[in-house]
Amino acid sequence: MSSVTPPLDAVVDEGRPLRRDAERNRRLILAAARQVFAQRGLHAGFDEIARVAGVGVGTVYRRFPDRGDLVDALFEEEIDAVVARVEAAAADPDPWAGLCDFVTWGVEAQAADRGLSQVLTAGGYGHDRIARGRARIEPAVAVLVSRAQSAGLLRADVSSLDIAIATATLSQIGGPDRADLRQRYVTLLLDGLAVSRDTPSPLPGVPPVDADLACLVEPARRGGSGPAEG
Repeated sequence: MSSVTPPLDAVVDEGRPLRRDAERNRRLILAAARQVFAQRGLHAGFDEIARVAGVGVGTVYRRFPDRGDLVDALFEEEIDAVVARVEAAAADPDPWAGLCDFVTWGVEAQAADRGLSQVLTAGGYGHDRIARGRARIEPAVAVLVSRAQSAGLLRADVSSLDIAIATATLSQIGGPDRADLRQRYVTLLLDGLAVSRDTPSPLPGVPPVDADLACLVEPARRGGSGPAEG
C-alpha cells in the first residue's frame, strides 16, 4: 500500500469531508467566483478568480477541473431562489400584480448578477443541478403567464419565453446603479403586455439623454471579449 500522502486540496471521494485547508480554499474560490461572475459573467478566467480568492490558479483547477462544476456549485441556491420567486408570483391572488412583480424583480436580479443572467438564458453552463433547476423555472413561468391570460389581463399572444427574453434583455441596460433607467423600460414593457389600460402608466425617472446610449454597450465593456478558460 502506498505511503504517499495526498495533497491537502485533493478531491475526496465517497462523500468524505475535505481536509481543513482544502475546504478553506473551496470556500475562498466560491466566494471569489460569485463576485467575479456577477461583475463579468461566466466567461471570466480562472486566473482572475484565483487572484480575488488569494490562491494559486492551479488550486482553482484542482478544486473545479471543469467550469460547469464551479457553476453548478455556485448557482444552485440562486436557481432555487428564482424558482421560489416565480412560484410566489404565480400564487399572488392578483395575477397581473404577480406577473409585474416577477418581471420587475427578474430584471434587477439579472442586472446585479451577470453570471445568473447567463445561467438562466444560455445553455452549456453547469451540469445536472443547473439543468434540473432551469427545468423547474420554465413551467412555473408558464403558470404565471397562463393565470394572467385566463384573467384577461395579459395579451393572449404572449408566451412564457417572451417574458424570459424581455426580462433578460432589459437587465442588460446600464450597470447595477441604473435601476431608474431600467424601470422606465420595464414600465413600457408591462404597458405593452397588458390587454388594456385606462391611461398609460407614468414612467419613472427622467427621460434618457444621448449619453445614456452608452448603457447599451456597458455589459459588453465590463465582460470583455477574451476566450473563456476551463
